[in-house]
Amino acid sequence: MPRDHPDHAGDLRVLEQRRFDTLVRRDFGGFTALVRPELTYTHSSGTEDTLESFVGKCESGHYVYHRIDHHIETVTVVGDTAVVIGDTRADMTAGGTRIRLANRSIGVWVRADGAWRLLAHQATAKRQGAGEEGPGRL
Repeated sequence: MPRDHPDHAGDLRVLEQRRFDTLVRRDFGGFTALVRPELTYTHSSGTEDTLESFVGKCESGHYVYHRIDHHIETVTVVGDTAVVIGDTRADMTAGGTRIRLANRSIGVWVRADGAWRLLAHQATAKRQGAGEEGPGRL
């Protein structure tokens, strides 16, 4: 079976894009509909949020996503679990400071009752490279 499982990869690619779009649009109800209540959201800074704490920080303006570009490299589906790996570049405000991020990311999706929902997100800052201003920040 190929890593980019054709039966589900297209759906998962659409869902990944939709979840980032909801954050930029500040549609937190739409975001919540895409994720499991048990969500673990780990930021590239190492900060970990639950669904409730992450949405609360977004609603309060602690996190404001201005732009997110997400390029998916692979979608690996095993049974009712999928792992989506990609690169993410984002322009956002965190705690009142405008920043640009360059991260590797892993999204873990699970399928229950016929629907895929995000269970975990892990972002890792990319190492500083030529032309970048610091780890994970452009």
